[in-house]
Amino acid sequence: MGRRHYDLALEIASFPLLVICWQVLAMILANRLFPTPVTVAADLWAQLTHGKLLSDMSKTMSRVVISFSVAMTVGTALGIALGRIRWLDRLFSPWLVVGMNLPAVVVAIVLYIWLGLTESALLLAVVANKLPLVTVTIREGVRSFSSDFDELAVAYRLPLGSRLRQIALPQLMPFLFAAARTGLSLVWKIVLVFELLGSDGGVGFRISIFFQLFDTGDILAYSVAFVLVVLAIEYLLLRPIEHRVMRWRPALQ
Repeated sequence: MGRRHYDLALEIASFPLLVICWQVLAMILANRLFPTPVTVAADLWAQLTHGKLLSDMSKTMSRVVISFSVAMTVGTALGIALGRIRWLDRLFSPWLVVGMNLPAVVVAIVLYIWLGLTESALLLAVVANKLPLVTVTIREGVRSFSSDFDELAVAYRLPLGSRLRQIALPQLMPFLFAAARTGLSLVWKIVLVFELLGSDGGVGFRISIFFQLFDTGDILAYSVAFVLVVLAIEYLLLRPIEHRVMRWRPALQ
């Protein structure tokens, strides 16, 4: 068995191991507030077939996709600019420090006060919280560029488009994937928290209702559905794209 297949087998084995640990804890605690995996699976099926899981998940996903796309696009552009222009980086670095450490709840509450409990306020709050992280990650990626490649581009008089495609982008790809993964995980959490604070639907909104009813089973059912979506994005989208894009790296090592 190759190294890659061995690692994949370990990752696959981790999921049934998690379910077994969950079942053992549920048997030890034996409390209605800590349901078993079977009970949660039944609640998940009920919410999927007769509840509002699909509509809630769809609303949350649309918010995640919009805010993630905006933050990645703007953050990448800002990160490249700050990584290349020293005085600009010095001028706005304190802004990034403040943005990365400002509590997300504070940003959400202030925007809700200014703009009301609207969709635009929620999306703007998510973007504002994710943008500094993406900007800093891309900035550090640009700073790590090899000067040898820049000299090579000058020597061969490569046009700007070729420099970006053949020199800058390959060096930046690991940082783009890092920004995408960390940013996506942050966006998921922030969207749910902001939906809980105030929205007209979504996973966070529904979980807040279940919380008021002390309905642990449905809370965990929604959480499991949410985790399954995240895993699908990671293993069916991000990893295949990363593997395809980063095939050049072993040849340089």
